[in-house]
Amino acid sequence: MPLTRDQIAQRISKDVKPGMVVNLGIGIPTLVANYIPESMGVLLQSENGLLGMGPFPLDKEVDPDLINAGKQTVTTHIGASFFSSADSFAMIRGGHVDLTILGAMQVDQEGNIANWMIPGKMVKGMGGAMDLVAGARKVIVAMQHADKDGVSKLLTRCNLPLTGKNCIHEIVTDLGVLEVGKDEFILKEYAPDTNPEKILSLTQGRCRLAPDLRPMIF
Repeated sequence: MPLTRDQIAQRISKDVKPGMVVNLGIGIPTLVANYIPESMGVLLQSENGLLGMGPFPLDKEVDPDLINAGKQTVTTHIGASFFSSADSFAMIRGGHVDLTILGAMQVDQEGNIANWMIPGKMVKGMGGAMDLVAGARKVIVAMQHADKDGVSKLLTRCNLPLTGKNCIHEIVTDLGVLEVGKDEFILKEYAPDTNPEKILSLTQGRCRLAPDLRPMIF
């Protein structure tokens, strides 16, 4: 079976290193906060002006005024700080975010990402994604490998409006973990209950198997 949203988030949490400043996008990325031990000293940053974000609150802990950029209620760690969105974007644009984790509608073998609009559908805007893919030191994408009709979301070339070009480093889907090489995807890990051949068949873009390809371990 494919990985659940929580399992995707759990796997991505293994790429978070102690002391990092990390920004979490809307959707699956927000779940990563639940799998980062407080002892690691990781600082989660939100575009609306919060540094030191914690995991999602229990019902009794909910503070309706304490939200992330996706307007979800969150918690804070001791020492958290609040500031304006202008200061928050200065952090992002200044290269002070070590890692950003984003959702996507499409990615392609050149490391491009489309995650903010589908032509003909009303959208509120791309939020901070354009700044994050340009300013963060590493970009990881969390997404489903294919849509509900089985059509690949990992393409030779994105056909939706781009958020950023040549900016993705790693993709974690419900089927596996892929790095972005030189105009190709590199399959590094595959999920339990699937196999590399299935992943290759559901990847439209050029994809090769890593020499150290291995099953995903949680």
